[in-house]
Amino acid sequence: MVNHTPRTTAHIKEELGKVIVGQEEVIEQILVAMFAEGHVLLEGVPGTAKTLLVKTLARVAGARFSRLQFTPDLMPSDITGTNVFNMQTSEFKLRPGPIFTDLLLGDEINRTPPKTQSALLEAMEERQATIDGKRYRLSPVFTVLATENPIEYEGTYPLPEAQLDRFLLKILIDYPSRDEELEVVSRWDAGFNSRHLDEIEIVPLGDKDAIANCRNEVRAMTTEEGVRKYIVEIVQKTRNHPTILYGASPRASVSLLLCAKALAAVREREFATPDDVRDVAKPVLRHRLSLRAEAELDGATTDAVVSDILKTVEVPR
Repeated sequence: MVNHTPRTTAHIKEELGKVIVGQEEVIEQILVAMFAEGHVLLEGVPGTAKTLLVKTLARVAGARFSRLQFTPDLMPSDITGTNVFNMQTSEFKLRPGPIFTDLLLGDEINRTPPKTQSALLEAMEERQATIDGKRYRLSPVFTVLATENPIEYEGTYPLPEAQLDRFLLKILIDYPSRDEELEVVSRWDAGFNSRHLDEIEIVPLGDKDAIANCRNEVRAMTTEEGVRKYIVEIVQKTRNHPTILYGASPRASVSLLLCAKALAAVREREFATPDDVRDVAKPVLRHRLSLRAEAELDGATTDAVVSDILKTVEVPR
């Protein structure tokens, strides 16, 4: 039975609404990623509340929060931590890095070189960190929410394909509508200030195991064979589409399944449907596909390709 997920979803959305105006689809997709135990890449122009959204989410979830500003001179040890020699005890002691948290906000992740970006790979995949040959377990709810700016390329580094594939979803944050932006301005005019979150009465989740319970419900959910075949057919199509250089891996099929199940739970249903699969297809696949150079020159986008594939795959009844 899906009991915890709808209640937890409703509470988080209500509390986020005290700070964030609009962005319902973005919030829903972030919750899908959290309940499916995945990481999120947020892409949007500066000033669209990406950082504020993650900070507020951590407060609502009652989770530990760390922020890591990615810069060109950032070192791997700045992410994972390092052992420091204690002169009094003559022993090395771990000084933990920012990954030893629940929610990690990686701000402008594409501003650091690939070597440093790769320091996150083990943490994101296995939720552990190896420092000087010793393994350290991370929080069971460890989640990376990384941001990147889509319009500024000077001083940035493309994310390695291996790391991109570790992100369950790539979520695009667009400008607010006219009415939503008017609401933002009106709130600030009335005294709201996002720099002082402590002054806003945000009610955290009452149950410390709420996120874990939601994850258990998603994990226990089953899907019909027709939906599973539908997922595989979509991913298979990405591997022979004429505009795609290389398609999605089997990890994408698993990600589609998990996100469809999580979305069904968020929407208060006991099972995933083809509509759930279609609704999460773009955020699951858009960062896992590489277009041919000539297709990019013609203005093709991965979202358009996914839309084209969805039109060609028969929807199961």
